[in-house]
Amino acid sequence: MDSAAPTIDTAYGPVRGTSRDGVRAFLGIPYAAPPVGRARFEAPRAPEPWTEPRDATTHGAAALQSPYPPPMDRLLPPSVSPPGDGDALTVSVWTPDGADELPVLVWIHGGAFVRGASSVATYDGSAFARDGVVLVSIQYRLGAAGFAVIDGAPTNRGLRDQVFALEWVRDNVAAFGGDPGSVTIMGESAGAMSVADLVASPAVQGLFHRAICQSGAGISVCTQQDARLPAAALAARLGVEPTIDALADVAPADLLAAQNAVGLAVMLDPDPATWGASVIRAGLGVMTWFPCLDGDLVPAVPVAAIAAGSAAPLLTGTTSEEFRLFTVPSGLAGSITEEALPAILGRFGFSAATFTAYAAARPGASPGDVVVAMLTDAAFTVPMLDLAAATTAAGQPAYVYEFGWPTTVSDLGACHALELSFVFDTLPGGAAYLLTEDAPQPLADRMHAAWVAFARDGDPGWPAWRPDDGAVLRFNTPDELVHDPRAAEIALWRST
Repeated sequence: MDSAAPTIDTAYGPVRGTSRDGVRAFLGIPYAAPPVGRARFEAPRAPEPWTEPRDATTHGAAALQSPYPPPMDRLLPPSVSPPGDGDALTVSVWTPDGADELPVLVWIHGGAFVRGASSVATYDGSAFARDGVVLVSIQYRLGAAGFAVIDGAPTNRGLRDQVFALEWVRDNVAAFGGDPGSVTIMGESAGAMSVADLVASPAVQGLFHRAICQSGAGISVCTQQDARLPAAALAARLGVEPTIDALADVAPADLLAAQNAVGLAVMLDPDPATWGASVIRAGLGVMTWFPCLDGDLVPAVPVAAIAAGSAAPLLTGTTSEEFRLFTVPSGLAGSITEEALPAILGRFGFSAATFTAYAAARPGASPGDVVVAMLTDAAFTVPMLDLAAATTAAGQPAYVYEFGWPTTVSDLGACHALELSFVFDTLPGGAAYLLTEDAPQPLADRMHAAWVAFARDGDPGWPAWRPDDGAVLRFNTPDELVHDPRAAEIALWRST
């Protein structure tokens, strides 16, 4: 570590960070007041200013969340911090020594809107700073605290936190050597869905200039009416009314327990009549707490709003086998037999004809593997291409990638979240859970460089996607530029 501890003045007070190998890090800086008590369900507000340099050498506490359950706890890095989430609304900044007017990347973590934190080692921003980009990682309220629709509380509080953090970036990033006129928002999974929501929102215009959506697109929103159903079930489990006044005094541990119980109930019995058709459709029976259409911050389904003109230059893509992470470790993929197929296809609304077409293109694949391929396209590939098409229709460029390198861990293949350590150039880093020591560093070099180039000048280095020429860069060893990959299979989803 370099000898001098750098100090920077922010709008709320000075912060003292660390310096190592030419990169300065300032971690856990409050951008909003602690979301505790009644404030857990209110709009974000400014923190109390401070005058003495605040220690910024460790990340703030994670937002209220529970650990990953087995078997996911062995595959995804933990993001739960010690008890107490009062300092959850923080940003962490990595910037090179002597930085001045550099492009800025704002990272929004994933975790199905119920988990995640800036402290995950995979998300270390040092490599971006090393390569001339200021990386700002933001935390936001999760689960019921962030997204339950309750009387007396603003909607989409987790998204409002993100907007508040972007306003902090606008007002403070120049002090860290960043250019507030060159901001790219970037997210993966729930973070990518958040990015799509922000791009589509008229309330956020001017706070960023480019967008990166990794493994998440612009369709995962539900109606406000449907979102009230799981919120009512949450309150019923707590024995209170679904109002801000009633929930304000609920202990965090009790709130979390009720939130988890409702989420499990939705997964075990994804009945649209019970939970709301749009909650089940947009959440795939897996996510329960996520953004809703509120006529305000999220006035329309994002992909539709983007096609209508609320667009930004876009870098977007998926992994080749996203759903293997959710179905292989749990044994679900292996449990899908020919006899079980009708029930499984009915559960997801898939046609037998689509299954037959996918099976014919994968000779020797098990029924489970075929269903997983269908789930990957239905939940990730097709919505991602719709987002690219909407962006292009609005007159902005869209660059599309596919991450195809397969891990050898637990037969996961090119699964969800695998690309993260390559993008951040943190091999093996926190993704050691998904990777072995022989993960290809040259692939990380190329992928990370493409993200840096996009943040710098809006061009990652391959042709933009167009409806008449669907250029996709497939990251692998080696990389390959392909055009309209698996067009016949993708077309099946357009006709159903």
